[in-house]
Amino acid sequence: MEQWFSEGLIKWYKANKRDLPWRNESDPYKIWLSEIILQQTQVKQGLSYYLKFVKNYPTVKHLAKASEDSVMKDWQGLGYYSRARNMHAAAQSIVENYGGKFPQSFDEIKKLKGVGHYTAAAIASFAFNLPQAVVDGNVYRVLSRIFGIKEFIDTTQGKKTFQNLADELLNRKNPAAHNQAIMEFGSQYCKPVNPDCTSCIFKANCIAFSKKQVAGLPLKSKKTKVSERYFNYLVVADKNRSILLNKRSGSDIWKGLYDFSLVETDKLTEPEKLLKLNDSREITGKKFAVIHVSKMYRHVLTHRILHARFLVIKKDAIHPKNDLNVKADSLTKFAFPRLIEKFMEDCNLNELL
Repeated sequence: MEQWFSEGLIKWYKANKRDLPWRNESDPYKIWLSEIILQQTQVKQGLSYYLKFVKNYPTVKHLAKASEDSVMKDWQGLGYYSRARNMHAAAQSIVENYGGKFPQSFDEIKKLKGVGHYTAAAIASFAFNLPQAVVDGNVYRVLSRIFGIKEFIDTTQGKKTFQNLADELLNRKNPAAHNQAIMEFGSQYCKPVNPDCTSCIFKANCIAFSKKQVAGLPLKSKKTKVSERYFNYLVVADKNRSILLNKRSGSDIWKGLYDFSLVETDKLTEPEKLLKLNDSREITGKKFAVIHVSKMYRHVLTHRILHARFLVIKKDAIHPKNDLNVKADSLTKFAFPRLIEKFMEDCNLNELL
């Protein structure tokens, strides 16, 4: 079906593809690394992380043997930290269940933790040239515009429609090149905003272009609601310059990363009022001194906007229960969310204490 589409894509790709280290790579482990890192991450940000992981964990066995803390530290700043935890768990599964050899079938690859249909299709086609069509955000955009599809991409039926079309269009003789080409075309040419449609190789066939509907496609059924949260961090230190740290757990954001003692409120709360709250008093105790109050930080996540302030508090002694007691000059050994990194870049705790 529609040979002109795949042939045009691959021809365009050969002339315009970016020179990236995972291109022309046949090692499924490295291809998998690149795909996990590039989920919800732009190439310009993910490239340095890919190179770091390939260097620090050259094989799946190296990654499996690493501690979760070291993996999370190397992932620090990339966001969507569940990807790192899942990747680490999947590496351990590959060693345990496949003897350290990356699975070679689409179905087996899809069983790995953190690997969905798209990622499994990408690995299967790029590493083993299996005829599995990829459908990601770029592919939705290209197909919806060129073929004039007005089904919602965030519904079960819509996803099925796009996957079926992608399967029909796939070049089964060269699925790797086809998949690379359609994703690259969506990323670099058929962009979300202001694509250069008048110079597009598909303008004669593009339904959205002919009907002036490019800006409106693809369609989503609903917008994601964004919530606002208010984080008040109490950076509690003693006279020996030891600081209380907490390792985040549970189902909330940043699981597996470290942060300071946190009091979350339902609205912006001034320091004086905050320190009178029972939750704050349980952390600070009765005798303490506030030696620094930070500016307000605004940190945007996919579905949340965080408003955060940091109060640096000095006490004679601290008595951690479940928290860690860490020297100020050792903080760089721990993986923190980017929000806390920003604070520590602005406030040199080692000097302040």
